[in-house]
Amino acid sequence: MATLRIPGKNMTLHDHSALRQFFDMQDIVHERWSADRDLPSRATDEQVLAAYDYLLKPFMNKGGYQTADVIRVDGHTPNLEGIREKFTREHTHSEDEVRIFVEGQGFFWFHMEGLDDDVFALLCERGDLISVPANTKHWFDLGDPPKVCAIRLFTDQAGWIPQYTNSGIDQRYRW
Repeated sequence: MATLRIPGKNMTLHDHSALRQFFDMQDIVHERWSADRDLPSRATDEQVLAAYDYLLKPFMNKGGYQTADVIRVDGHTPNLEGIREKFTREHTHSEDEVRIFVEGQGFFWFHMEGLDDDVFALLCERGDLISVPANTKHWFDLGDPPKVCAIRLFTDQAGWIPQYTNSGIDQRYRW
């Protein structure tokens, strides 16, 4: 189950309905999906996508998503520090950033200007779907130790393309 932290207000939310209400006000989509598929410990990307195809296809058709892939990061991932650095810098995207967590966990941080410059974070775990709206300032922390397996959806087949803000705010926050 997802956990929301708002450090500036010293607030933590766990309740699904409270999370939904909070994210509705931010135009952020958060859903709980069934992540109950039995997959081999070293499942291929194709096996992961096939296992969740029954949920992915309707969601992709409804949202106009053209492609899906799988991202896996753990302590054995080559160039782990380079990947971590790329994700943990505040950035935006020209399209929604959609992730469905299949294994592990990670922290999406948001910087919402106009909300008293509030920064908040969502701990995403297995079964969490998050859709970060296009042009929303955010960053992603893999956690320590890192262990994430997530399905990524894209409308643009070019994939994950960040536009870094270079604000430095991402350096001030950790879970």
